[in-house]
Amino acid sequence: MTARDRTIVLRDGLRLHLREGGPESRTPPLLLLHGFTGSAEAWGGPLLQALETAGSRVAAVDLLGHGDSDAPHDAARYAMQAQLDDLEEVLDGLGVTRAVWAGYSMGARLALAAGVLRPSRVSGLVLESGSPGLASGAERAARRAADEALAARLDAADANPRARERFVDDWMALPLFATQRRLPEETRRRERQRRLAADPRGLAGSLRGFGTGAQPSLWGRLGELRVPTLLLTGALDSKFEAIADRVAELVPGATRASVPDAGHAVHLERPEAWLARVTSFLPDTGA
Repeated sequence: MTARDRTIVLRDGLRLHLREGGPESRTPPLLLLHGFTGSAEAWGGPLLQALETAGSRVAAVDLLGHGDSDAPHDAARYAMQAQLDDLEEVLDGLGVTRAVWAGYSMGARLALAAGVLRPSRVSGLVLESGSPGLASGAERAARRAADEALAARLDAADANPRARERFVDDWMALPLFATQRRLPEETRRRERQRRLAADPRGLAGSLRGFGTGAQPSLWGRLGELRVPTLLLTGALDSKFEAIADRVAELVPGATRASVPDAGHAVHLERPEAWLARVTSFLPDTGA
C-alpha cells in the first residue's frame, strides 16, 4: 500500500500530521517518532517503503511543533504527558489499542515515557539513541537554562531568515552529529532544507516543554517496563552507547544492539543496518 498523508484533529482542535502505510489489517502498527527539528520525512521514503514491503503497518508522526503539525505558542502544550495524550489519540484514530513505539532521540524519550506511563498502549519499544532523562535536579536545571538559550535564539529567528539559517547550521555542526558530515552532499543538503522549513516557534515550544531538562527523569522506573525493548545506538556515539548500556541493565529482557560505523542517527547514517535490526526485532512484539 502506498503511504498516504493523514491529519488527526486532537481534543483541543490542534492537528497532528502523519504518514501512514502498509496493510491496515496488520496490528500492532509501528509508530515512528522523530527527533528534535525532525519530522515524518526524517525517516526517508526508502526506509518507510522497505518497512511496508516487509509487511509492517507504519505511522510516522510529525510531533507537535514539527513538520506539518500545528505549533502552539504555549510551552506547556508540549509537555510529556500532553504529548502522550496526543499519541493515544493517534492510536485511536488508527483504530488500534497498542503499537510498537519506535523513536529516535527526542522521539525515543517520548516512546520510553509511553512504555512506563501508558503501558496499555505499548506492545514494544524501539529506542534509538534515547535517554530516560537527567537523573538529578541540578542537571535538569542546567539543561533547562541551555535549552532556554536555544529557544530564545529560535524566537529571534521567527522573522529573521538569516538567524534561522545560523541556528540550523550551528545545530547541524554540533559534535553529536559529527559523523553525519560523511553523508553524501545531497543528503546533508536535504536535511538542512528540511530543518530550515521548520516553524521556529514550534521548535522553541518543544525545547521549553519537552527538552531534556524539562522532562521528568524516568531512570527510577525502568524496571517497570514489561514489553520487548530494543536499545539501538551507533557505535561511534559514545555518550548514547553508555546510556543504552546502563538502561539495558535496568530494563528486564532488553535487547541491546550497537551498529558499527554509525553515530547518533543510525536510521540516517546506516539505514540498511537499522532496518535489519528493527525488522528482526518486530516479531518479538507481535507486529
